[in-house]
Amino acid sequence: MAQIYISLGSNVEREHYVKQGLLSLAKAFELPFEQLSLSSLFECEAIGFDGPAFYNMVIGIKCRQSVEQVANMLRDIEFSHGRDHNAKKFSPRTLDLDLLLYDDLIIKQPAQLPRDEITKNAFVLWPLSQISPELQHPILKKCYQELWHDYNKNNQQLSIVTNCW
Repeated sequence: MAQIYISLGSNVEREHYVKQGLLSLAKAFELPFEQLSLSSLFECEAIGFDGPAFYNMVIGIKCRQSVEQVANMLRDIEFSHGRDHNAKKFSPRTLDLDLLLYDDLIIKQPAQLPRDEITKNAFVLWPLSQISPELQHPILKKCYQELWHDYNKNNQQLSIVTNCW
């Protein structure tokens, strides 16, 4: 079984699509919801464009699917929840699911792994450091807790969303 980590984000009907995204992930991976490893839910400004603030989190899942199957499943879930097939990279999203890690694979296709955003965006690094603080980045060979500790927290402002469920 592979250990994967997925970032989930939404800035359109955020609470609804975060909940639906989590339920869809549990269903797609045929897991009880309780077997998903969930970070806190964070709110942060849109990055790269002017738009409503996002809700973001990271989910850890043990799965039997190949990396190709996982990448396709995530896209299918996004599209089933209203993602536009022609959406620009920096634009509002009902649901954005990105594969961050698949075990310690280092590849470029079908997805860049480890995903570059891990070390660049607080909304990925902080939640990843919450659910797997001792796990090491496969290229940098530093654990995510250490990477978060060293991250310049003035770059992006995040706040934990409380009472969201």
